[in-house]
Amino acid sequence: MKRITVRKDAYYDSVFLMLASRGVKALPGVRDAVVAMATVMNLDLLGDMGFAGSELEGLTPNDLIVALDAVDEPALDRATAEAFEALTRKKQGGSDGAGIPHAGSMAAAISIDPEANIALISVPGTYAAREARKALEAGLHVMMFSDNVSLDDEIALKRLAVSKGLLMMGPDCGTAIVNGKPLCFANVVRRGPVGVVAASGTGLQEVTCLLDRYGSGVSQAIGTGGRDLKNPAVGGMTTLLAIEALAADPDTTVILVVSKPPAPEVAAKVVAALRKSGKPAVAHFLGLPPAAEETRLAYAADLEEAALIAALFADGVPGVKEARDRMMSGDEHDRYNRPDRLAIKALAAREAARLGAGQKYLRGLYTGGTLTDESLFIAHGQLGGVWSNNHTDRKWLLADPMKSVGHTIVDLGDDVFTAGKPHPMIDPEARSERVVQDGTDPQTAVLLLDFVLGYGSHADPAGACVDAIRKARRTAEARGGYLPVIASVTGTPADPQGMAGQVAKLETEGVVVMPSNYRAALLALEIAMAAGKGGAK
Repeated sequence: MKRITVRKDAYYDSVFLMLASRGVKALPGVRDAVVAMATVMNLDLLGDMGFAGSELEGLTPNDLIVALDAVDEPALDRATAEAFEALTRKKQGGSDGAGIPHAGSMAAAISIDPEANIALISVPGTYAAREARKALEAGLHVMMFSDNVSLDDEIALKRLAVSKGLLMMGPDCGTAIVNGKPLCFANVVRRGPVGVVAASGTGLQEVTCLLDRYGSGVSQAIGTGGRDLKNPAVGGMTTLLAIEALAADPDTTVILVVSKPPAPEVAAKVVAALRKSGKPAVAHFLGLPPAAEETRLAYAADLEEAALIAALFADGVPGVKEARDRMMSGDEHDRYNRPDRLAIKALAAREAARLGAGQKYLRGLYTGGTLTDESLFIAHGQLGGVWSNNHTDRKWLLADPMKSVGHTIVDLGDDVFTAGKPHPMIDPEARSERVVQDGTDPQTAVLLLDFVLGYGSHADPAGACVDAIRKARRTAEARGGYLPVIASVTGTPADPQGMAGQVAKLETEGVVVMPSNYRAALLALEIAMAAGKGGAK
């Protein structure tokens, strides 16, 4: 039984919508629920789900849709009421109605707290640039969570910001830590001497959490939005200004830059800025070959190495050579020691020895985009090719992202999976379904998973996945095989989910939890290679 309810000109933030959808779907008698704005993509999705009718005609992206499928009319009534009540609660900031002050304009918001110096923009992309310009004109730094902002608008906003000496983080910037305060999807990390600039969200989360684990800390962590380094026309304007600010910051002694694959000419500008800063620096440009290192400028091959070298610099190690020697010291009691690949090979051999006949493929099911990319770069060449939904080589793009073939690593947070649905970092249900799907495939030799903690993420991402892991492993055992499940947990002990508890839940199910995404990907790769069936088909 289906029902569609529409509210015209009732915009809600995507996070509110995701959380409302999740709450409604959990109600008794509800088979499916979509609480979303009427974008073209969401309307197409609803059509594919069997929702159709005059209610959907003539809608705009500013109109709210509540589409429900339930067992009967009373269940539909309860679900409809809960959807709107949930959205009201979220806007008010809680069930007590206290929440935070609300304002109808940027000027009114600024008047509430004249001491504020940063504006977080999360409105439809059509209006985001206008609101960001108002904030910049008022002298505020901007973090723009909104996406679907045009390239021309981004360039104009960043030029304005640079002219005023203000940071324009975004668009599509989901993570930052400013003066110790996590913004949007970020973790609770200790304060310290490392300043981070990142054109990637989960990349920023991974390195800041690793810095915390190595006993160091973060002065500032500035997100830039993915196009800042990727698009030559944007030219790294936010990144370059952030490096300049960190260079002048007395609390920052080391600068770390992390990026998804950048434009080479923009990467060169960043390197020049790091060199000019006069401070020890680390650059990790995913997918670009490392350049010749200097005494205090390191090029890290992966996120773990980037955090390690930055932590060593912060700890007083004088140069790149000394940092690399320390990492490979072989002292297992040294927190900076990085075990060599032989140790990972030995663990992989033990796991692979239990595989059954026909098990040969690596399946990576990720919630974090940068973590997906890192694993993909690690595995693609050595396995003879890995399929993905966001591969840089179009020959290896999945024809159907909903179905794995051969070796596959997918980013389940990509738009193709989240249209009208919560992001899997917020609601892990879609990932759990894919764990069962791929985990019960008799050709799967190893599952590779990430679990990202922190503000904005699900309250118990590991707990939400254990039933699916258990089912997949039992299915493999029932047919005489064995299913290795390898995971990394991006988080800290201070995160609201609790790092130790999340790891314990996974290990109780036989999951091998590695201390970084890099090591998890290496272990999964070695298991797939040990299965003796390299190459994708």
